[in-house]
Amino acid sequence: MARILAFDYGTKRIGIAVTDPLQIIATGLDTIHPKDAIEYIKKYLLTEQVEAFVIGDPKQMNGSDSDSKQHAKGFSTLLKKAFPNIPQHWVDERFTSKMAQQAIMQSGLKKSDRQNKERVDTIAATIILQYFMETKRL
Repeated sequence: MARILAFDYGTKRIGIAVTDPLQIIATGLDTIHPKDAIEYIKKYLLTEQVEAFVIGDPKQMNGSDSDSKQHAKGFSTLLKKAFPNIPQHWVDERFTSKMAQQAIMQSGLKKSDRQNKERVDTIAATIILQYFMETKRL
């Protein structure tokens, strides 16, 4: 089986998570700058098969699109142009950053490590991917 890549898109950073080849476990992969995303994914695809992309869908508390949705849509468009044969799925990303921060707080890391925003983005992408995998099986 091929892997699934998930993205927690932000204008400063993109958190990336990936499944194992059997699509059982979601793991944080990296955090990159948005301008480097397509090149990063191209390099990744040289060594790994990817069957789908999962993109965090930025929503407000009432379920409507947040202001960041336009940026995530732009990223989605770039992905479609660069990788037209890889399907995309959107997953509601409300609370994923808060959940990531909580997980980091409970991890026992020292304060300087807990404040690493890149770590939050990668964990948020992992949460998005885990949610996608769980709902896909239902």
